[in-house]
Amino acid sequence: MDSLQSHRAEMISIAVALVAIGAGTAYYFYIHKKPKGCLDPEKFKEFKLVKRTELSHNVAKFTFALPTPDSVLGLPIGQHMSCRGKDSQGEDVIKPYTPTTLDSDVGYFDLVIKMYPQGRMSHHFRTMQVGDYLAVKGPKGRFKYQPGQARAYGMIAGGTGITPMFQVARAILENPIDKTNTCLIYANVTYEDILLKEELDDMARRFPGRFSIYYVLNQPPEGWNGGVGYVSKEMIQAHCPAPASDIQILRCGPPPMNKAMAVHLNELGYTSQMQFQF
Repeated sequence: MDSLQSHRAEMISIAVALVAIGAGTAYYFYIHKKPKGCLDPEKFKEFKLVKRTELSHNVAKFTFALPTPDSVLGLPIGQHMSCRGKDSQGEDVIKPYTPTTLDSDVGYFDLVIKMYPQGRMSHHFRTMQVGDYLAVKGPKGRFKYQPGQARAYGMIAGGTGITPMFQVARAILENPIDKTNTCLIYANVTYEDILLKEELDDMARRFPGRFSIYYVLNQPPEGWNGGVGYVSKEMIQAHCPAPASDIQILRCGPPPMNKAMAVHLNELGYTSQMQFQF
């Protein structure tokens, strides 16, 4: 009887291992054998706006169709693309954006855009209607993502700088063979300024121990239990992995924030090799 139970346990262990190997293999072939992307790094291509979802008074999600339902955008994880539009004077303006979708989201891509009153590209997005086209060129960017290349990522984002962090975190968490842990500090002025909050909170719920998020507000509402003010060295120490050769700190935000974070990180002992700025 003991021999039979031992045999059954061994067979179960083998089956579990085969399932894990199968999932990892499928993901590998998905990553390395996926269809050619639709982007062109040398010239702009136009994509049709098929849905516009208002998220707040100045933020909207724009969904653009790819040529076929099976098409992929072809944007490497953590990289961005150049979008071209017209400002209020009718002049061309080009600005980089990172989609919140991955190449596992076939047939379309999403851009979450905050539209500033005086922003030149903001004017273009503010006036876009379903059926209009957006000119896009890419991919662009220095970030190179490989599953498992770091034991842990610490992410520090401000405002719209959340989009590349969201994309990288999604890629890590949805990859069955990537066990990287991710800690995010996300700073904004007000609660209403927080982008992708529902999606971020859902990721934290679905991947406890793998993904954590700490919100920081400069003007918090009454009863707020997150961070207050600006991101400090103490916040980084509490919510990011400690300096080590196998961790990396990613940062993306307004220039003053990026500069301040670089100072904090240097003082805390993070070397230049441990830091990356989008």
